Amino acid sequence: MSRRVGVSYKQQSPDDRWDAIVIGSGLGGLACATLLAKHGQKRVLVLERHSTAGGFTHTFTRPGFEWDVGVHYLGQLEEGSPLRALFDEISGGRLEWAKMPDTYDRVILKDEPYDLVAGGRRFVDTLAERFPGRRADISRYLDTMLAATRTGGTFFLDRALPSRLSTLVGPLLRAPLRRWSDRTAEDVIKPIVGDGPLYDVLTAQCGDYGLTPRFASFAIHAMVAGHYLRGAYYPVGGSRSIPEHVTQTLEEHGGAVFVAAEVERILVERGRAVGVRMNDGRELRAPIVVSDAGAPNTYLRLLPREIAEPTGLPARLREIGPSSGHLSLYLGLDRTDRELGLDGTNLWIYPEPDREKAFAQFVHDPSAPIPLVYASFPSAKDPTFAARHPGKATVELVTLARASWLERWKDARWKKRGQDYEAWKAEMSDRLLDIALVQRPSLKGHIVHSELSTPLSTRHFTGHPDGEIYGLDHTPARFRLPLRAQTPVPGLYLAGQDLVSCGVAGALFGGALAAAAVLRGSLVTSLARRALGRPSPSATPPRPAAATHEAGARGAALS
Repeated sequence: MSRRVGVSYKQQSPDDRWDAIVIGSGLGGLACATLLAKHGQKRVLVLERHSTAGGFTHTFTRPGFEWDVGVHYLGQLEEGSPLRALFDEISGGRLEWAKMPDTYDRVILKDEPYDLVAGGRRFVDTLAERFPGRRADISRYLDTMLAATRTGGTFFLDRALPSRLSTLVGPLLRAPLRRWSDRTAEDVIKPIVGDGPLYDVLTAQCGDYGLTPRFASFAIHAMVAGHYLRGAYYPVGGSRSIPEHVTQTLEEHGGAVFVAAEVERILVERGRAVGVRMNDGRELRAPIVVSDAGAPNTYLRLLPREIAEPTGLPARLREIGPSSGHLSLYLGLDRTDRELGLDGTNLWIYPEPDREKAFAQFVHDPSAPIPLVYASFPSAKDPTFAARHPGKATVELVTLARASWLERWKDARWKKRGQDYEAWKAEMSDRLLDIALVQRPSLKGHIVHSELSTPLSTRHFTGHPDGEIYGLDHTPARFRLPLRAQTPVPGLYLAGQDLVSCGVAGALFGGALAAAAVLRGSLVTSLARRALGRPSPSATPPRPAAATHEAGARGAALS
């Protein structure tokens, strides 16, 4: 049975004083809050502007259906992996993961399919069969990608270090990854495999980081491609199970999550963060404030300008800019996945031959041909979906988008944007569906619900000003940005994907780094003891929950 995630700020007021306040309940914020409560014995309050907690890990429902809004698949969740261990730590081991098909991604170039298969050797073997004579090139690409991923650990460790220590050792810790992050994916991959279909297949997952290979740092490409190399997983019960279980752990250790609770300003007194001011004027106090609202929101909106500007970060953030937004078409079907012949394999559909040209045209003019449709089949990935929604199936069709397309409607209210906006959405929905139906004609005639989200939807629910989904743009410049978990403002910390990289894993590790920065060595020691099976004095037993809520979880659609 699902649990209501978060207490309504409008219906119940939180206490005025806490040990720590976390702004935003995305996975980074929830992870940081839970680790602070569990290993730092801190009473933590999480404040979420949306009506449900979880950020891009929440789901929304319509009669007979539910969809995730951001969790489409995860990698590196095999038993014993660091990511699995961290998820177990913050969820109390309650999260379960369903293995997806070995072919986790299928790339379709002009109707020609190419499979990306789990396992390094099988990955190479499968592609070598489709590209005879190219085995050595494929192996070299794989070796290069893995070499880059191995340099990430020390780079991100530096972001959790105190400023003075980072000044001393940071350049050494950052240098290995910078060898790769300063170059684009195109710069690294094309000299290995050349131009053509093989290059297009190997870079097809660029939608997972929102930039084409010409502009994306090779570091983010390597992280994403390497993340799925051993296979992909999906949360049992749908992505809502992530915030449900993590919030339960937080509450067991005395923390609380309040929703419909929008923070207007981070309070700074005598140069130190001391709490937050809510949009109703109320002030909540804590000696530790953690922002999971994203770096731009933190430095450009939440902090007083006279505090933020002298750090030099606002100018750097404006220079890098936000990542891409997206359109997501949520489909509900009146047949099961089995009846429709659907499985959990994602489709990366590229109808146009020249990817860079097609994306450039589409960004400039959304009436140009759609360059990419990513198709996900969440009901086929979740083994419990059929029990919750018998006789039904769900599909999500996603493409990248820009908030600038929707400038004329930006000031209109959600669900009050007018007939022109609805007509534009209907046209884009039809175009996305037409591309998908070529690959999955079985869907035709069985779609009983269709709903499109846009960058305006994302901005409304998340507060990201450009409706971006991956935080800061993952260009080489992003990896030279001096963002740290411990900000230049004493008492203020940064969590989430801007601290590490885009996606669920990036947000999770960003939350863990923020907690590590707050607790210094105690968190690392505690987790190490637990990994060795030894009791940890800082891993406190559960405390009475600050708030409980057993009502069924309901999310609002990003539409």
